[in-house]
Amino acid sequence: MARLNEDNLVRARELIALYPHKRSALIPLLHLLQEQDGYLTADGMQHVAELVDLTPAEVRGTASFYDMFHLEPVGKYLVAVCTNIACLLHGAYELVEHIEQSLGIHPGETTPDGMFTLEDAECLALCGNAPCVTVNWRYFGNLTPDAWDSLVEDLRSGRLGSEVPPHGTLSRVRRAVGLRAGGAAGSPEVAGAPAPEVELATTRTTPAVASTLAPGGVQRDAAATNGVQATQAGGDRRDAGNAGNDAGGTVSGTEDR
Repeated sequence: MARLNEDNLVRARELIALYPHKRSALIPLLHLLQEQDGYLTADGMQHVAELVDLTPAEVRGTASFYDMFHLEPVGKYLVAVCTNIACLLHGAYELVEHIEQSLGIHPGETTPDGMFTLEDAECLALCGNAPCVTVNWRYFGNLTPDAWDSLVEDLRSGRLGSEVPPHGTLSRVRRAVGLRAGGAAGSPEVAGAPAPEVELATTRTTPAVASTLAPGGVQRDAAATNGVQATQAGGDRRDAGNAGNDAGGTVSGTEDR
């Protein structure tokens, strides 16, 4: 499929109605197109250009700027492995090597069956659960090689179908309330219409909030969290200063500045 289908064309027009200028809906429309086909087709981008009164070159120029958009086909599951510092220190490179062997591909490649595309990524913002990966932008933290083997088996079997939709589906919840451009209150669909219910299972994925939980899974309040972070940061500086004193004061002088 290339151009937006009938259902997605309705959704596209609902999105456009939320903005005072058509072109402001460009990025949401590109996500919608990618949800339909798994990547951005040339004909699809042409269709989006027509809807928002832009040229295909302008649409492509925007799409090519953001790495969440793909201009070539990718697998059903896009696996991104964080290799930034926190994950690196917890074995991210070893995890990448294991995944490469497991799937038979390297970062930037797709398995012959079209099931998996592998990427290495910078920080995925789940440092408290390193090493982590995302599968179609859903988090999986504290991932060991054995945990990866279990995860890939569940993905292949479809057991996580309700939790990890095919690549391109950024959100499984359609907006049902809000303001149309121009100030008309109500839903962009039908005013007062109930939002469709969606089963948002989270049996395996790691919620981003997990990194803010105290031991035992108790949620810290914002003030307490900030206080702990500030105390830790201060402690780190003091430790660095003490280390500098032991080494002749060089680090201490740097930290004081």
